[in-house]
Amino acid sequence: MTYISGWAAHGARQKIEPFTYDAGPLAPEEVEIAVEYCGLCHSDLSILNNDWGLSRYPVVPGHEVVGRIVAMGEHVKELKIGQRVGIGWNVNSCMHCHECLTGSHNLCQKAAPTIIGHYGGFAERVRSHWLWAIPLPGKLEMSSAGPLLCGGITVFAPLLMYGVKPTDRVGIVGIGGLGHLALQFARAWGCEVTAFTSDLSKAEETRQFGAHRVVSSRNSAEILKVANSLDFLMVTVNVPLDWPLLLKTLKPNGRMHIVGAVLEPIPVPAFELIMGQKSVSGSPTGGPAMMTAMLDFAARHHIAPQVEHFPLNKVNDAIAHLAAGKARYRVVLDHAASF
Repeated sequence: MTYISGWAAHGARQKIEPFTYDAGPLAPEEVEIAVEYCGLCHSDLSILNNDWGLSRYPVVPGHEVVGRIVAMGEHVKELKIGQRVGIGWNVNSCMHCHECLTGSHNLCQKAAPTIIGHYGGFAERVRSHWLWAIPLPGKLEMSSAGPLLCGGITVFAPLLMYGVKPTDRVGIVGIGGLGHLALQFARAWGCEVTAFTSDLSKAEETRQFGAHRVVSSRNSAEILKVANSLDFLMVTVNVPLDWPLLLKTLKPNGRMHIVGAVLEPIPVPAFELIMGQKSVSGSPTGGPAMMTAMLDFAARHHIAPQVEHFPLNKVNDAIAHLAAGKARYRVVLDHAASF
């Protein structure tokens, strides 16, 4: 038997507490990773609270894992003991469906999330299929790299998937955990970037992250001044907005893309889409190849999350900090001396 110690919640909206489980034998294509750092993402909070109706308790959260490989199954390829890798939202996929064979492993119908029916990175160790253990470029700052593995790929993937060009004008709605990374990626992509924020006290920081222009998302008149100017609008928040108004910011052939987990239906005026030949879309994270490309791009352009650190044994304090909306802008749990 192989016992792993971590922190788990045993029901919705309960505090997490020390938890030990038997991980069983290591599968032939699995790696076991000693966790050094793990991001605390709003998706962890959603799973802890069962906001999406997908949670399976006990839940060991943590899907922005940075650590070193300490054990490998006999069929593991490419990786090495001691190598530093990262794990994001998924730890496995079927490897043989159309989506996996074409590089979209994250869209596999049998993809296994790291924290749903699987124990995540709020633990001393975590396991993953070797393909989903993504090698980390040495130029990244490892203590803050974790959020790139979920938040980073979430906002990077649309730029790549939809062919956003350096000549495009891009809008980012919501300057939080996702949005502050989206600004950095879009600016490094070469785009002119407009930030929409409900908190203008963030305006100077928002410009430092890459925005050329900052617009109050609470001011309809200010938003209308941006009408018919954007090629791509990325929405990173998870709350209802004035969707028809935001669609007016798009040029003909523009796209509004949703990456925030908005739980309410989004009303979209068909006439606005038809007359402007506009699109509305959404996406989750990305497959291993795209995650590798994102990490390489981040290292090359010095893109990094702005993080606050908590020791893992203060995880409930970190969760309360995030739930209260106080995080600026991502939270990372340090595992050293926590076990």
